[in-house]
Amino acid sequence: MNAPTTDQLPVVVVGAGPTGLAAAAHLVDRGLEPLVLEAGPTAGAAVREWSHVRLFSTWGEVVDPAAEKLLAPTGWTRPDPATYPSGGEWAESYLQPLADILGDRIRTGATVTGVSRTGRDRIVDADREQQPFVVHVAHADGREERVFARAVIDASGTWATPSPAGGSGLAALGEKAAADRMSYRVPDLKDPVVRGRYAGKRTAVIGSGASAFTALASLADLATSDDGAGTKGVWILRRGISGSTFGGGEADQLPARGALGLAAKAAVDEGHADAVTGFRTEAIERDTDGRLVLLGEDGRRLDPVDEVIVLTGLRPDLSFLGELRLGLDERLQAPVALAPLIDPNQHSCGTVYPHGHRELSHPERGVYLVGMKSYGRAPTFLAMTGYEQVRSVAAAIAGDLASADRVELTLPETGVCGGAGLFDAPDAQEGDGGGCCAPAPQLVQLAAPGTVGAAVEKAPAGGCCGS
Repeated sequence: MNAPTTDQLPVVVVGAGPTGLAAAAHLVDRGLEPLVLEAGPTAGAAVREWSHVRLFSTWGEVVDPAAEKLLAPTGWTRPDPATYPSGGEWAESYLQPLADILGDRIRTGATVTGVSRTGRDRIVDADREQQPFVVHVAHADGREERVFARAVIDASGTWATPSPAGGSGLAALGEKAAADRMSYRVPDLKDPVVRGRYAGKRTAVIGSGASAFTALASLADLATSDDGAGTKGVWILRRGISGSTFGGGEADQLPARGALGLAAKAAVDEGHADAVTGFRTEAIERDTDGRLVLLGEDGRRLDPVDEVIVLTGLRPDLSFLGELRLGLDERLQAPVALAPLIDPNQHSCGTVYPHGHRELSHPERGVYLVGMKSYGRAPTFLAMTGYEQVRSVAAAIAGDLASADRVELTLPETGVCGGAGLFDAPDAQEGDGGGCCAPAPQLVQLAAPGTVGAAVEKAPAGGCCGS
């Protein structure tokens, strides 16, 4: 069967999360037809999995302008722009209404298993750019389908592929065998079953970002509750302690993000968590009671824990894009032009240069990785970044390069100078750099509980940068 003419085809959007739905809205605004393929049973399926976590971006920062334009005729009004939604509120009050408006342009239970050029594998040059894209789809009922597309926007995110506990980027020895006591998500301690799993237990939290802060603060709250006596966190940090360990604090222009780090610091200061620094997990064993023992690459062997929460970041699934000619940075797995702008060794959220379709393009013209997936393994992605990305990409696909190149986005400063990679060594010093930082905070000394300085005021629980 001959494929239709390319300009008659839809733009396939992979993923019906915040960025994917925003992409669809911008395409509709441009008079282009989107087809959104979502592997989950509903729009925003990944967001719903962390529905209990509160964002540290406000409603004013997580609603896309083109999406709001689509929603306005229905009588939809944005919630108070100064308030912070939970993942569940974001999904129910914004993502689902937007999906409802897009209607049958969205197909759920549709997993993309491969993308290529029609009749061309990645080797063949002849007439390559004249061929439409072909997308293979596996449906929840077992049916398989191929869909033709004029362009492909991959907004599938990274939620389904969390990074492992192992300090070398590989699963620690014994990690898979310990799966019954391992989790790679921030626990929902309002769920009685989940609460029972952690109450009164000793839990290791591996990670140093916002999700780890949230988990530590949640466990500290559990420890002070009536049913949480004996709850204890063990915070596993791969690097040493510096003034940036707890984020930017009051210097962060996203106050709820800064408050997360302060809440984690309070958990340590008040004795609800011990910190283990410079520890890179090599293996996980069980003791005679079935509890887990973490072994470090340096030979250290930690005291047994009942549970392990691994929050070491996320990584992109590139398996279904293997027949496309992608230009990806060898470290971050992000587009090569974007990677230097988001390298966590050098940048925080507030120092990422605005970017659009040109930085997101690949040798394979017409394919774009956007949203969290565009960042590869880099952290600190913000929803507003994804919205600006897809605005630019939609304009480029529509042929309006003037608009596509006019990228305007000012991101909130984190209050942290430089990037995380600068602090891997325990003795690393922060640069005094300019612009992004308040005066450097004093070095935080972590010792036995009770010996650290005064506790800070606890902040509301926070969560993800966005998706």
